[in-house]
Amino acid sequence: MKGRDDSIPPETGGTGDAERAFYGRRKGKRLRPGQEQRLEGALPRLRVALPERGEFLDPPSLFPVPIDEVWLEIGFGGGEHLAAQAEANPRTGIIGCEPFVNGVVKLLRAVDERSLRNVRVWDEDATALLAALPDASLARVYLLYPDPWPKRRQRKRRFVSDASLAEIARVLRPGGHFRFASDIDDYVGWTLVRAARCPQLRWTAETADDWRRPFPGWPGTRYEAKALAAGRRPSYLTFEQVSEG
Repeated sequence: MKGRDDSIPPETGGTGDAERAFYGRRKGKRLRPGQEQRLEGALPRLRVALPERGEFLDPPSLFPVPIDEVWLEIGFGGGEHLAAQAEANPRTGIIGCEPFVNGVVKLLRAVDERSLRNVRVWDEDATALLAALPDASLARVYLLYPDPWPKRRQRKRRFVSDASLAEIARVLRPGGHFRFASDIDDYVGWTLVRAARCPQLRWTAETADDWRRPFPGWPGTRYEAKALAAGRRPSYLTFEQVSEG
């Protein structure tokens, strides 16, 4: 779910309906035996179990270590960014959403090799997880280099929509941040327009450098490096959760 890298599937759509069609591949290259073993052994331990319909998760309780706040990354791809953030912020619990099995396996390897205890995984559609999160339960949400679905007939598949942004704003606590990065100008504009229609999200940029510079503590990603090498300049948008009215 990190753009057009051949090893990463397209991003899911953004209707806000947990029962909608899923857009994207579930699996790419055949897993090696060691990867299959890691998937079978580690994923059940790290996978988020959703509650019964009408009930909500308690995000801090998902982690076996003391947690000060919880972040969510939607579409973590190979998990490079998520693992780096988890290692740098050991008292932050991070839930990563990624249905693409090959990407999940890569994150599981990083979790194992770095002994990360503050990571949990949801390997299905992100909208189902969002619906199970209580209001004001997250401090930060990331959506990094999602597939832009560039053709006009495909744009309904983009994760960013009025409904998905409303859900993100709902689960963010006041003052929490939604961080979006893309090297596709059309998708950046698309996101700004829809965020402007969401009364609970405020774009924090005051100067051009605020959206041209990477986020503080940014470790970079493989796709970002490819975009820069191809001459595409990424944009880094930060939206703050604010009260309506």
